[in-house]
Amino acid sequence: MRQVPRPADVPEILTTKGAEEREEAVRYFGPPRASAKAFPFAIYKHKEVKNELERLFRGKCAYCETFYASAQSMDVEHYRPKGAVEGDDAHPGYWWIAMAWDNLLPSCIDCNRKRYQITPRGDVSQVRLHEATLGFSRSSTVGTGKKDSFPLAAGGVRATRADDPLSAEKPLLLNPCEEEPGEHLEYLFDPANPVSFVVARKLVGGDPDFAGDHSLSLKGTTSIHVYGLNRIGLVQARTEVLRRLEFLGALMIDLKALAQDLAGAPPDETVRRAERAVSGFADRLLVEMRAMADPARPYSAMVAAWLDHFASRVAAPDGV
Repeated sequence: MRQVPRPADVPEILTTKGAEEREEAVRYFGPPRASAKAFPFAIYKHKEVKNELERLFRGKCAYCETFYASAQSMDVEHYRPKGAVEGDDAHPGYWWIAMAWDNLLPSCIDCNRKRYQITPRGDVSQVRLHEATLGFSRSSTVGTGKKDSFPLAAGGVRATRADDPLSAEKPLLLNPCEEEPGEHLEYLFDPANPVSFVVARKLVGGDPDFAGDHSLSLKGTTSIHVYGLNRIGLVQARTEVLRRLEFLGALMIDLKALAQDLAGAPPDETVRRAERAVSGFADRLLVEMRAMADPARPYSAMVAAWLDHFASRVAAPDGV
């Protein structure tokens, strides 16, 4: 997950037809309740809205950064669920912002819909993953997917009607348009066994309501579970990218070492040309690795984190 600032410009359909739909919803949900049937929200999934969300997130899921177009249609996801809130049967859902631009995100079906996913066993969000990588070869089926989930921190006050302040809620789910996910999530990198797991980051300062066991981010912990950020298919897809990075990085290091050996050889024009060529090949590998962190590429947040980790490994006194 990477931060994607939302532009101030709102798709026109939401300011016209969306405003009309909201007025209809106010009449529907306002006393007396007109019907027990679900309100037919429709504007949020208009083509104009979908196109803008797809452009904003480069055709990727807002939560897991997977390209969805080749395998599935995009779900227009409500960050605050529109028709119900899991665990609160009396809550009607955040119907008054069902057509609000800042409540809409593009999502793949695995992050958005309740599904049973094969997920590595063990506590994938707490201290155990920081200490060891035990049990990753085993797996179990876990129910993940956001749907109507919208948990709050202990100090949050849930809004139940249109005039309640959303700012008092303290959501436990990350919204990539409103915060930096990297403050709550981090990746495990083990060059000897590259497998891409995401874990909750230890919080430094901030609201204590968001700090869990051992000061690990509750937002990170909750988002990993609800969005299914360690479901096996997603881990495998990220790991494929991670292993390519490790291969390119190791090759770059070997080429740089060879260039240094050539530089120390007796002066000879042929040797010097070879040194420049080898060093140039290594530089091209670095350019390719950096390009993989472009926001338009899949799992770019993981790649950016790996590049920082790789740089620290190369800079270490004993190398990598």
